[in-house]
Amino acid sequence: MAYEEVAIEAIKHALKALRKRHLVEEGAHAPALAALNRPFVLQGSEWKEKAENLEVELQQCYKAQARLSEQLVVEVAESRASKSLLQEKETLITDLQNELNQARDECSHLTELLGEKTKALELLMAEHQDLKAQLEAMTLRANNAEAENKTLVDRWMLQKMQDAERLNEANALYGDMLDKVKVASIEKLARQQVDGVVRQSEDGAEFYVESSIPSTCKQRIPAHDGGCASILFEYNSSKLISGGQDRAIKMWDTTSGSLTNSFYGCLGSVLDLSITHDNKFIIAASSSNNLYVWDANSGRIRHTLTGHIDKVCAVDVSKFSSRYVVSAAYDRTIKVWDLQKGYCNNTIIFHSNCNSLAFSMDALTICSGHVDGNLRLWDVQTGKLLSEVAAHSQAVTSVSLSRNGNMILTSGRDNLHNLFDIRTLEICGTFRSNANRVASNWSRSCISADDSYVTAGSVDGSVHIWSVSNGKMVSTLKEHTSSVLCCSWSGLGNPLATSDKSGTICIWS
Repeated sequence: MAYEEVAIEAIKHALKALRKRHLVEEGAHAPALAALNRPFVLQGSEWKEKAENLEVELQQCYKAQARLSEQLVVEVAESRASKSLLQEKETLITDLQNELNQARDECSHLTELLGEKTKALELLMAEHQDLKAQLEAMTLRANNAEAENKTLVDRWMLQKMQDAERLNEANALYGDMLDKVKVASIEKLARQQVDGVVRQSEDGAEFYVESSIPSTCKQRIPAHDGGCASILFEYNSSKLISGGQDRAIKMWDTTSGSLTNSFYGCLGSVLDLSITHDNKFIIAASSSNNLYVWDANSGRIRHTLTGHIDKVCAVDVSKFSSRYVVSAAYDRTIKVWDLQKGYCNNTIIFHSNCNSLAFSMDALTICSGHVDGNLRLWDVQTGKLLSEVAAHSQAVTSVSLSRNGNMILTSGRDNLHNLFDIRTLEICGTFRSNANRVASNWSRSCISADDSYVTAGSVDGSVHIWSVSNGKMVSTLKEHTSSVLCCSWSGLGNPLATSDKSGTICIWS
């Protein structure tokens, strides 16, 4: 019975639930039933209106969807750009972090260096203080020395004044002696010269013979490395002296072409040579700004004459006395030296550099050829300019005196060779050739021993010889392979020697 009651109660509960569900479904389907109960025409118009509204709503939805799509595309592009920018920023941050680390390391290194430099600076400051103290001590000593030097200079000037007075007295006596000797030498030369041939004097001091025109190269000597700028013969001898860029001075036997002696000690290229009248001393002008004097017998340097401040390009020794030497350098000075004392007696300053010079026969006049093309004559004792003449349109390269002392031969970069009367400075002759071109500012020409011929080298290696009497070219010698720099004729009349830029010397007979 209990089970039946329970079943009945359950059935009743289920029936109540069904009724509620039925009522709910009726309420839900009521609009539909009401619509079904309406006429179909009314329902169609409503449905049409709803359809149109729905179509409008659908179009609006499509438009909203399009706008949202566009916005979505823009947002996606911006998102990608932001992502790329973010990656770049991250890369930049990484690089900056690396640079920061490097800067920190460098800063640490610089800090260490700063510490070292600070220590070094402290050490230098200490040394500076020590040096400052030493400088003060040295300054005090220098002031004391300057005071002592002033006292010594005063004493020295007093002594020099006394020496000058004694020297003036000696110069007066020497001038009287020179006047007497000058008169005697002029008379002697006048007696010696007869028809252009000067005979040996009775005491055998010097002699000249008639020169002949050379035609054959007897000796070809490889004398110097780098060029031979100066050659000259000993007085009354066939021995030849040469100087070159290898800083050596050599003496040659022109008969055999053998080397007889060498002189060393020159510190620069040899630009010019001279020898005393007694053949005892050889003087070289050097590019080292000095002149060197050797003893010809022993080969030792006797003097180094200092005083020029540029290369010395010309030198000559008095033909009257072996004591005095004149030199010219590219410091625009001409200096007169005393070989016995080894110092400069007089200095001539002029605006144009001198390339070549020569003493007159009486040793009272200096003949100089300059870069401005002028030939000038100077008084040896006073240094005054006696006379000048425009010898060439370009630089004078060579000045040489005739053996009788009456004529001066000059050569210039205008490729002319002029012969002047030393007394009037009038041109006695001009020698030229289209084939003859002067090689350098120190190319040396020469006159033969009997004053009959003029010889000059050319840039093409040829040697030209002119006759003084008629000015015509009488011979052209060809043996050199480079520019001829210097010519020298033996005082014995023969041979003729020439040298070139390759250092080769040719002996002609």
